[in-house]
Amino acid sequence: MMKLTPRDILFEDNHLLVVNKPAGVLVQGDKTGDETLADAAREYIRVKYKKPGEAYLGVVHRLDRPVSGVVIFTRTSKALERMNKLFRDREIKKTYWALIRNRPPQVEEELTHWIRKNTKINKAFAANSGSKGGQKAVLSYRLAGRIGESYLLEVNPETGRPHQIRVQLAKIGCPISGDVKYGSDKPNRDGNIHLHARAVEFIHPVRKEPVRLTAGLPDDQVWKLFKGIDG
Repeated sequence: MMKLTPRDILFEDNHLLVVNKPAGVLVQGDKTGDETLADAAREYIRVKYKKPGEAYLGVVHRLDRPVSGVVIFTRTSKALERMNKLFRDREIKKTYWALIRNRPPQVEEELTHWIRKNTKINKAFAANSGSKGGQKAVLSYRLAGRIGESYLLEVNPETGRPHQIRVQLAKIGCPISGDVKYGSDKPNRDGNIHLHARAVEFIHPVRKEPVRLTAGLPDDQVWKLFKGIDG
């Protein structure tokens, strides 16, 4: 089983456990039956705190399997309820880093689309105007740097729709590197994509103190080129 180490933990107290998810790992179980980050986090809590039986763990949100970065879990049902409300009320600021090959149309831009997901093929589709079954999706991006053939975008999603960043960037002709599902010309060697949940900011659900967490970049040859850009 996958084991979490202190290096994987971004924040930990009696209420929350925040983890830097490796790309390629499921947050929660699916039909594949593959091991999950939630299972590893639950076992980490059980062992560290000598919990009898299975430790409680609340899943607040998910990242797509090929995406890396910040994932928030809760250690109490009270914290789960309150974190869910923060997400619903859009009181959590999420920052993603995305690597693309095509220069974006603008240096900074806000994108609004209507997204509809086909669950049979696990793929989302974006339209420029409202359509039946579509959910409004809003994000803003800025061009943060370029090294070689790769452009770095800093992306702040306002909403949390399925595959939102992936499909919205693809819609403007900027698919994420390695994301062949959404138009990248070739896959990455490891099958993952260059999208990283870089940071989150929120008010702690119990302590009511501001929390800002940043997830280190994956140990990947392309990401390594950008490690000096943001500390």
